[in-house]
Amino acid sequence: MEQNSFYATGKRKTSTARTWIRPGSGKIMVNGMDVENYFRIDTHRLILGQPLSMTERTDRYDVTVTVKGGGISGQAGAVRHGITKALVEAEPELRAVLKKAGFITRDDRAKERKKYGQRAARARFQFSKR
Repeated sequence: MEQNSFYATGKRKTSTARTWIRPGSGKIMVNGMDVENYFRIDTHRLILGQPLSMTERTDRYDVTVTVKGGGISGQAGAVRHGITKALVEAEPELRAVLKKAGFITRDDRAKERKKYGQRAARARFQFSKR
């Protein structure tokens, strides 16, 4: 029995993207909207399309994504991570190409927490000697 839908979860900062890919014509839907309507900035659309364009699978798969949390840039990164993981699940031979591009590894950079006795994560309150 051949499975025709592949699922993966992508994460970036505080965003989580649940991603499904299935054979199709290259249509990308994010939260029930077309990708051009959800991600209005070209850079964000470029970021999430990188795994498909790098592996030349842009017109082979339809992508459906549900993304929550974070801002728009974090969501774009989470969608890219989810698409990458789903592509590797669908076609394991693509793993080497995507790993070399750095798309498989989750980008774990996040905002550093504010510490007590300080103004921010690293910034201190102004010190006065006298």
